[in-house]
Amino acid sequence: MQKLLTALIGPAIAALVLAAQPGVAEAQSRIKDIVSIEGVRSNQLVGYGLVVGLNGTGDSVRNSPFTRQSLEGMMERQGVNIRGANLNTKNVAAVMVTAELPPFATPGSRLDVSVSAMGDAKSLLGGTLLVTALQGADGEIYAVSQGSVQTGAVSASGGSGSSITRGVPTAGRIASGGVVERETGFDLGSMPVVRLNLRNPDFTTAQRIAAAINQTYPQSAFAENGTVVAIRAPQNFGMAGFLSRVENLPVQIDSPAKVIIDEVNGVIVMGEAVRISTVAVAQGNLTVSVQETPLVSQPEPFSRGGQTVVVPQSDISISEETGRQMRIVGGSTSLSTLVNGLNALGVSPRDMISILQAIKAAGALQAEIEVI
Repeated sequence: MQKLLTALIGPAIAALVLAAQPGVAEAQSRIKDIVSIEGVRSNQLVGYGLVVGLNGTGDSVRNSPFTRQSLEGMMERQGVNIRGANLNTKNVAAVMVTAELPPFATPGSRLDVSVSAMGDAKSLLGGTLLVTALQGADGEIYAVSQGSVQTGAVSASGGSGSSITRGVPTAGRIASGGVVERETGFDLGSMPVVRLNLRNPDFTTAQRIAAAINQTYPQSAFAENGTVVAIRAPQNFGMAGFLSRVENLPVQIDSPAKVIIDEVNGVIVMGEAVRISTVAVAQGNLTVSVQETPLVSQPEPFSRGGQTVVVPQSDISISEETGRQMRIVGGSTSLSTLVNGLNALGVSPRDMISILQAIKAAGALQAEIEVI
């Protein structure tokens, strides 16, 4: 296999080209790198809590009613009644706590949590998150979190009002600050059939995955469509052990012919299957120059009612680059030949994008153009 990484035009454009020369084996990937297993996924958790211990950088209780209500409710659970009291603390901040519950997480395992301020708190640096329940989309509590918030930010201010901030002091993380309290209930071992979902759907790749699995484990897989390949574990394998063997099988990936164009940054990316039918291309640059020269017009001496005015004067010139001849491009059997033909045009990245779009409009570009 030969990998070709080349820039289409000069250092201003980055074109990533993956080409395989005829007669050379194409790249193969492991099944685990191109599919995901249905049901084996993380789950988002969210909770609402309080961060205490801030050095005067918390919420203004008068401007954040949710912080006041939460503080009153928390103190009542601790046996202290502060309802109706004049609260003026700025050491407390209301926060949203988020986390991702990994697949197959069991009670007692740890996970990282993210903490983000909700009110007008200036910084969460040095604060401590109180016990916060984390719920899933179904409303069930799957984890609880607590601990010291690490923001990784720096914030300082002077008496004259000058301040400096690096990073985001109102958001932070608690490493291993969450404890799993409930499992999701997904039982992979009891499933007779597991579906593999291709990250880039393609009928040819799906059929190749099924063929690679059946070659080693006969009648164990079949492609339902271009996205899903269903597999069934043989009798002498558990599903987890069977998946560990399947995901390491090599498969040759097939992809559609596509050209990705980033007009903002002038980047062109071509897939290995891109081909251009034989066409002739001529390109020239047209430059229009406009030069403004202001002139001052003054009235005659001793004239009445005359005024000094500025009269604009414009000089317009048009220049067109000559000497460009038509070149034959396309008809290539490999991507490297196609790239060399396009490079021979000697045009800028912006012109290259226009040329590719024009070739597509002429019906000679055998690929899909996607502009991002």
